[in-house]
Amino acid sequence: METGSRTWKIELHAIASSTLTDRQFLTGDRAGVPVTLTAALRLPPGMAKVPAMILLHGSGGASGYVDEWARFLTDRGVATLMLDCFTGRGIDTTFANQEQLGRLAMIVDAYRAFDALARHPRIDSGHIGLMGFSRGGQAALYAAVQRFRHMHGPTSGDFAGNLSFYPACHTRYRDDQRLVDRPVHVLHGVADDLNPIAPCRDFVTRARQAGARIELHEFPYARHIFDWPLLAQPMVLQNVRSNNGALLVEGDDGVIHLEGTDIPAAQAIDRFTLNPTIAHDAAALAASRTLVAAFIKQVLLD
Repeated sequence: METGSRTWKIELHAIASSTLTDRQFLTGDRAGVPVTLTAALRLPPGMAKVPAMILLHGSGGASGYVDEWARFLTDRGVATLMLDCFTGRGIDTTFANQEQLGRLAMIVDAYRAFDALARHPRIDSGHIGLMGFSRGGQAALYAAVQRFRHMHGPTSGDFAGNLSFYPACHTRYRDDQRLVDRPVHVLHGVADDLNPIAPCRDFVTRARQAGARIELHEFPYARHIFDWPLLAQPMVLQNVRSNNGALLVEGDDGVIHLEGTDIPAAQAIDRFTLNPTIAHDAAALAASRTLVAAFIKQVLLD
């Protein structure tokens, strides 16, 4: 039990998942390396079933700002499962080397976490949402792709809705515009130079044209990780590659290429810019809290 919040109980859970390469994921190969992930489940007071949100961290791992969102949600009657996708794989951070883990691997983690959480006696399995940040935001967004859901998705239901904070949208996957029939919201800063907003605008436009229930919320001056007050002083990520400067596409063989070429993504690393800036933006945080509160009221607490 936590003083000053509505968290009644915190449980630690082991989540069985598997580590797939992006090519395995895209070709439907499920023979990944087994891995056990850890997760912290915060439960609101009482014994009744409650809705829940699975939280996916970014490249820095299970950080403080994700924990703050967990408290925000639990205060509003929503259980939260904060999933650690790195520690069980021996990863600390992927900022300096994103190749340590495939970009799509955390989608599998989210699906397996759903299956585990749906069996919990306190959780309303029909009202489980997915919320992610940066690398986790990318996973939260693309977990809604119908093709990916059919290949790797949960076996016991589906997410009630998806919230994606400042994701990378610079890779176009086959049929990625076809999303499940659930509300999907993307929250992004216009000044983000780690995961630029322009490719996400394109993704949302294509998905909406295909009939998806997706919305993009833009914050004019916000940079990456705008929702963490501890970044009151902007921080330059020295020698870190952004996802700014090149677009990638999926080939028929599940290999990601530089758009318009046959150059594999791994060989196109120099096409991306260096030294992006992360920074808090108070206005964007306030607006995002309002949006998230409305989302959980409409999607999880209806």
